[in-house]
Amino acid sequence: MKSLFPFRAVAAAVALTGTAGLVSSCKDYLDVEPVALNTTSYIFSTVAGATTAVIGAYDPLSGDNGYGQRISLYYSVDTDEMIGSPGAPDGQRRSIARYKALATNTEITNPWNQLYQGVERANICIQQIPQMALYTSGSAADTAALHRLHGEALTLRAQYYFELIRNWGDVPAQFTPSVSGQNFNLPNTDRNETLARLIADLGQAQKLVPWRSAAGTANERITKGAVKALRARLALYRGGYSLQGVQMVRPADYLDYYRIARQECAELMARPNEHKLNTTFLEVFQSINQQRADVANEIMFQVGAGGSTAASDSKQGYYNGPRLQNASSAYGSTQGAMVIAPTYFYAFDSTDTRRDVTLTPYGMASTSTFFSGVALNVVTDGKFRRDWHVPLVTGSSNYLGYNWPLIRFADVVLMFAETENELNGPTQAAKDALLQVRTRAFGSAAKAAVGLNMASKEAMFNAIVNERYLEFGGEGIRKYDLLRWNLFATKIAEVKAEIEKLAKNQAPYQNVPQYMYYKTPAAGPVQWTRSFYRPSPSNTAAPTGTVRVNWRQAIDAAYLANLRPAGTSYTLGTTTAASVGSGLAAEYVPGLGKELLPIPQSTLASDPALKQNQGY
Repeated sequence: MKSLFPFRAVAAAVALTGTAGLVSSCKDYLDVEPVALNTTSYIFSTVAGATTAVIGAYDPLSGDNGYGQRISLYYSVDTDEMIGSPGAPDGQRRSIARYKALATNTEITNPWNQLYQGVERANICIQQIPQMALYTSGSAADTAALHRLHGEALTLRAQYYFELIRNWGDVPAQFTPSVSGQNFNLPNTDRNETLARLIADLGQAQKLVPWRSAAGTANERITKGAVKALRARLALYRGGYSLQGVQMVRPADYLDYYRIARQECAELMARPNEHKLNTTFLEVFQSINQQRADVANEIMFQVGAGGSTAASDSKQGYYNGPRLQNASSAYGSTQGAMVIAPTYFYAFDSTDTRRDVTLTPYGMASTSTFFSGVALNVVTDGKFRRDWHVPLVTGSSNYLGYNWPLIRFADVVLMFAETENELNGPTQAAKDALLQVRTRAFGSAAKAAVGLNMASKEAMFNAIVNERYLEFGGEGIRKYDLLRWNLFATKIAEVKAEIEKLAKNQAPYQNVPQYMYYKTPAAGPVQWTRSFYRPSPSNTAAPTGTVRVNWRQAIDAAYLANLRPAGTSYTLGTTTAASVGSGLAAEYVPGLGKELLPIPQSTLASDPALKQNQGY
């Protein structure tokens, strides 16, 4: 979808008197960088000026250092669903994915700075807009516009701080604009205190912004549904586990926050004219790839992308999605750098319509203009696909203008099921919410209920954990869910054990084929000739007119070895391989504190009051 603000980059450059944000040196960390073209009083003297300032506060969401790539695609992996750019730790993105991050990595420093730039811009708007004469004494239209802008700024600040907290933990929290001469030595702030403040802010913000139906032309601006959904998400995170040192700890008052989340979700679910599930799962992601609004407004809060620059656009569909290697083809080329955990393919029932949207077992060779099947170890995520772009974009451009969905209504429904179950057990309301999402996936309530255990609170919780696994694959949610549930170490160990079972052809993977076959490449989608759920024939040679690819065969000794730290070895059958630490969470060891990222070294060097996260 085209960016909400086509002049956003220009506006951001001139709108605010203090836009340096928290950057690398002590004074730069929060210092004011005056902009000569305008002053704060001038900008905040009109609705148009205030609008331009809030545009500037939206701006740090996007681009390579925002949700265009690094925050959305680097920080959210590796998990039991997605693996980021397989390869040995390199000091950059692969080190982040393998849980061997470095405090000197610019792919950590730059997003940190950009998030704090967003905080600073939002702080200026939050301070200045309510002080405007028009805020209380202007025309009805002006007052409504300024109230909305104020609510948007409060919400943006909450989103920026939430992203900082879930990746870095106890981060400095300042709720007023920076001023020259202030004390820039800011200590770590307890994340629970910060989250509680943000949840309160969002309670105020939702009273200031309109519902989507009253907001005018559809675009990426924040509306009431987005605020309430974000408030529910922050409340669940505040009520969940978090890393304190090297221990996962849950606050004693966690149920208070589950009640907040439940209430927000219930209120949203009572307004289906505002947001609801699309009839099909495919529609959600076709809308993004076709750069239009989804039919049911299921995407409630999204980051606008556009402009084909590292500052304002996104690499969704280029960095991730199927690997297309021929830039001269009708589809152009991609990196296809994010692959799935092999067992994730088999986490989906064969009739679950989400599988073929979430996963892409195909690619395109550099010398071909036809799609071809790929091995199980290189199946990629599929919700953002260059070959679905409308119109098609040839060549090797990195930027496709794909928005990043921060919150979908499906998340609201599943958060309701989770909070209702936690507070009241597996009530019919909780069951109905879970089944609402599953029914969309399976096409009927009867199919959705097959094999689903909701008989107890524990069984219901486990069903919700699994449903979120299937619903949100590749959307940057799973890692943070596992952390707030204190299931991260458990699920990482579990997925590695399951991959080993898959390689050994053990239950429940005993029917996974060793090889798969597809028809000789031709125009159109890949045509597989055998089921993904039936063993290979005894004669594994490719029949005439087909091509054989490794399927289970691709999960070999080297693959299993590389799930382990570099220098260790693994034997599968008669083959022994040594690890270079290139596989899923290869360097992750529970109890070291690596679930959080390191605070940038440049920030620590300039802020003696700030302490590094444990483990770094």
